[in-house]
Amino acid sequence: MALVKFIFITILVLWLIRMLIRLILPMLFNNLASKMQSQATGQQQQRRSKPEGSISIDYMPPKPDQSKTDKLGDFVDYEEVK
Repeated sequence: MALVKFIFITILVLWLIRMLIRLILPMLFNNLASKMQSQATGQQQQRRSKPEGSISIDYMPPKPDQSKTDKLGDFVDYEEVK
């Protein structure tokens, strides 16, 4: 009798989980989709705010110091004598 009761409760719990998932997941996906859509429209508005043809540079690499290259010394060509 305990086995039948266990199987019945297991089936009931799985059925309830299935019903909750059918109710909750569409709401979560709709919420996620609306957030992504609002974020995309915000990005489009930011792009339109700049005048056409303008250039913006986000990162400029640092220029190498001339003093570091001078400390290395001069390169001298040589020939091996046999």
